[in-house]
Amino acid sequence: MEKSDVTIKLTPDEAVVLSDWLERVEMTDLSRLVDDPAAWAPIHKIAGTLDKALPGIFAADYAERLEAARHRLRTASPRRSS
Repeated sequence: MEKSDVTIKLTPDEAVVLSDWLERVEMTDLSRLVDDPAAWAPIHKIAGTLDKALPGIFAADYAERLEAARHRLRTASPRRSS
């Protein structure tokens, strides 16, 4: 297996929406969804990296910023089918 890191680039809207979702995942009992304990290590790492990169998550108007980002992503991206 290669020993190089993987880089993921997100727009600010994608980052804030993903950060919020990951926070909710971490705070919820999702053992049905995350059935492999090894999956939690990268989930926590991504969430922590996003927390450090997004100072706006501590802003007083965070809820409004989050909803605006969600709206922009919903209207800009076509839905993917499974």
